[in-house]
Amino acid sequence: MRDNGLGSWPARRAAMSPGRTALIFEGRRVSYGTLYERICRLASALRDAGVKRGDRVAYLGTNHPAFVETMFATYALGAVFVPLNFRLTAPEIEYQLRHSGAVALIHALPVPATSTRLVVPLDSYEDLLSSGSPAPFDEPVELDDVACVLYTSGTTGHPKGAMLTHGNLVWNAYNLLVCVDVASDEVTLVSAPLFHVAALNQCLLPTILKGATSVIMPGWDVDACFDMIAKYRVTWMFGVSAMFAGLAQSSRWAGADLSSVRCLMTGGAPVPEGLIRIYQDRGLAFCQGYGMTETAPGATFLEARESRSHVGSAGLPVFFTDVRCVGPDLSDTAPGEVGEILIRGPNVSPGYWNDPEATAAAFADGSWFRSGDLAVVDETGHFRIVDRTKDMYISGGENVYPAEVEAAMFEHPDIAEAAVVGVPDEKWGEVGRAFVVPAGEREITPAEVVGFLTGRLARYKIPVYVDVVPELPRTGSGKVRKGPLRGRPLPERPSF
Repeated sequence: MRDNGLGSWPARRAAMSPGRTALIFEGRRVSYGTLYERICRLASALRDAGVKRGDRVAYLGTNHPAFVETMFATYALGAVFVPLNFRLTAPEIEYQLRHSGAVALIHALPVPATSTRLVVPLDSYEDLLSSGSPAPFDEPVELDDVACVLYTSGTTGHPKGAMLTHGNLVWNAYNLLVCVDVASDEVTLVSAPLFHVAALNQCLLPTILKGATSVIMPGWDVDACFDMIAKYRVTWMFGVSAMFAGLAQSSRWAGADLSSVRCLMTGGAPVPEGLIRIYQDRGLAFCQGYGMTETAPGATFLEARESRSHVGSAGLPVFFTDVRCVGPDLSDTAPGEVGEILIRGPNVSPGYWNDPEATAAAFADGSWFRSGDLAVVDETGHFRIVDRTKDMYISGGENVYPAEVEAAMFEHPDIAEAAVVGVPDEKWGEVGRAFVVPAGEREITPAEVVGFLTGRLARYKIPVYVDVVPELPRTGSGKVRKGPLRGRPLPERPSF
């Protein structure tokens, strides 16, 4: 076996532990031996359909074993996997398919009209898989070859495709195993969407690397989560703040059987310290980390042994990665001083798909990735995130870039200008607040703005609050000043 990439992992796992349970989905168990055979068949079928090394293969759907099989079959072919966010609208999905040049799409949800050559609905998935051969593959892949392209919301109105190599994913898995001590008897609850870099690379891949079991939830549900933890004796899970808040606020919380859980892991947005302490009061290790899609994603992590002494911290740099906090001149900040996070290591993306300008702008001194995120570092080296990438905010664990939302608003003929900021929200962490300047004499209502965006943007990107204003505050050079907008008192939450 000459393959250095992730396409070899199912074969190696099947050789070492063919009878162990790899996946559990809707009560059905799949062994590593069976999973490997299915991946081989799918890879063979895709190859027969014309998919070759370097081609892009996309997947659109909620969490399902077919996601896992499609991903590894793509890697086995030396092709590039493109997981799509199923929360996006048809135009957003079509843009990513077109931009990535995907030649194949396997989907469990309706898709827009597309020029993608091979489109396979999940209803026909088993027929495609059974047409393939179970013979093993031996496609050599180097660690520097691109494994996947994950789209992030664009700061200029279009999303960017972050390229992650096989090496990026392997080193990220190593970092995670050092931080979390994942065991071979782990039972991992994969409850966040697999298109999300944390669920995919921080949960699923390390679990498979260790030969442990992944329990796949098709979608988030508080009661189903409690049921699965108790039924399958779940030991480890990742979630965003809204998910953990939902569990803690449930009427089942006090009596829930959580005795099997060894570690809870979160990221995507800072978690209120009060929520963390609710879990700690149950005797649970609650660990935060910091990262981004471009770092595969782990950059810093708060290990379980420090989770009580550094509540709210994003932890220390992960083992094989260097992280700095710097000022405008790129010199290291003093303890307690706010600065930008820079990251360097084998888990850092080489850049963006078909976007050399964005790639060049993303790196300082040629090797340090500029996160644009702000943090302070204390005397012990622990990072605490104080702001997010420029004007970006995080709603329910999903990045939202105001420029993309503003660009969609500008398509309305009666909107002259718009500015969007993130504001606090008890359920989602943050939601959008839009300030809209009407064009001409016609009045425009908040409900009309929301209705206009519905269908154009994913629901989590649509602002919850809309203020119609005569003008926007500006700097001397004419740029919109968003600081004063963030500082305005929030009105009552609208009902539209």
